[in-house]
Amino acid sequence: MIADIVMANLLDPKDTYFWTALALIGFFAILMYFKVPDTVGKSLDARAEAIRKELDDARRMREEAQQLLADYQRRSKEAEEEAKEIVAAAKREAETLAAETKKALAETLERRTKSAEEKIARAEAQAVSEVRSAAVDVALATAEKIIRTKVTGADADALIASSISDLKGRLN
Repeated sequence: MIADIVMANLLDPKDTYFWTALALIGFFAILMYFKVPDTVGKSLDARAEAIRKELDDARRMREEAQQLLADYQRRSKEAEEEAKEIVAAAKREAETLAAETKKALAETLERRTKSAEEKIARAEAQAVSEVRSAAVDVALATAEKIIRTKVTGADADALIASSISDLKGRLN
């Protein structure tokens, strides 16, 4: 019953439902004539495709960023390891250099000590030689005075010459 009443009102040109229904049908006809649903559909499809592309790009960029992050983390670890190796090598080199320097210093000190001992020994030998030479000269001079006062003549001269040459040969 209600459906019959509504249908009767829709077909009556004096009723507002008729004109509202006619306007609605006309509006839909205009939309269909200008292919608005297709345009809206295409627009929505294009927008959906653009959003899909943006999502794909964002996903790709995220994956690239993760790869870059992993690469930088790997490089950072490698750089840290390399720095540790450089520090360890520098420590080893410093220890080696310190040992070599210590050894060279010990060798230098030993050479200088030996050189100083040799100089002292030469100076000592030279001093002993000079003392002996002075003692010989004094002994010769004293012997010469004693012999001159006690021995005279040609025998004295021969004895003095012989003694002096013997004494010089023994002391030097």
